[in-house]
Amino acid sequence: MTFTLGRDEIVIRHMYEVVSIVNDVMVAAWFVAGSVLFFSESTTPVGTWFFLLGSIQLMIRPLIRLTRRVHLRRIGRDPTGESSWDL
Repeated sequence: MTFTLGRDEIVIRHMYEVVSIVNDVMVAAWFVAGSVLFFSESTTPVGTWFFLLGSIQLMIRPLIRLTRRVHLRRIGRDPTGESSWDL
């Protein structure tokens, strides 16, 4: 995947790895924000929702790995040449 920004290009070669990393960062953000919101009793309900969002995204991580694995099997090879299929 290639994005053009003026005279520069951003090339994403390992899309599933990037998606997994972005998901992990978002999980961390939800849990950090939820933890901070638990310091005040008035913001505890919002913090609870953030923890729920983080938990849902934790379930998404194995789905990203499974999608990557199915895609790599469909094209018949692992483009990284690695023996482990885990991200």
